[in-house]
Amino acid sequence: MKSKKIIFLVLLLFVGISSVFAHGVDENTQTFLTGNDGVAFGPFLYIGAKHMLTGYDHLLFLVGVIFFLYRPKEVFLYVSFFTIGHSTTLLLGVMSGISINAFLIDAIIALSIIYKGFDNLGGFKRFFGKQPNTKVAVLIFGLFHGFGLASKLQNFKFEKEGLFTNLLGFNIGVEIGQFIALTFVLILITIWRRYPSFIKFSTFTNTMLIAAGFVLLGYQLTGYFTS
Repeated sequence: MKSKKIIFLVLLLFVGISSVFAHGVDENTQTFLTGNDGVAFGPFLYIGAKHMLTGYDHLLFLVGVIFFLYRPKEVFLYVSFFTIGHSTTLLLGVMSGISINAFLIDAIIALSIIYKGFDNLGGFKRFFGKQPNTKVAVLIFGLFHGFGLASKLQNFKFEKEGLFTNLLGFNIGVEIGQFIALTFVLILITIWRRYPSFIKFSTFTNTMLIAAGFVLLGYQLTGYFTS
């Protein structure tokens, strides 16, 4: 009975994350960003944290990344690779004005979710006989995730004054949001691992990751071709 409750909570978390609709910028935040002028470190920090907590695509990828990591050192290492990647392209994308179509970059982010679910199921070894370097893959996909965040901010045409400070606050906020979300996920997964059902339902969970990735991929490609 206890194991069933744990499974239900983890699956509920998974479904809840994947179904969040608020990944875009809400109306109040849009109003603030559009009217902002000068340094606003604190508000940008808050917006960054909120954006990550509602960023279902980023969180789904990270859930896949940490799913089979058992040691805190490994979790820290992989999350660091992701952080280096997305922090670099977030700052670079906005500061230098590098523009990538939002639908296309989000489609690549959807592919990162598909990749991680497929990798967790042992798909690369089974079908291709090779295992990609997982750390390099997380870093590369982190770069694309950063461009995804940058594409959301570029829509607001920020003034240069105080921009770097504000982006730094936003980026730190993203890390805080990421830490909060992953802490919660890790607690649930750690508890779940104590029960024999973990291996059985890990297959189901990662299959659902792949399915969610394909749904997001289809949504983004549809948006690209119809916009």
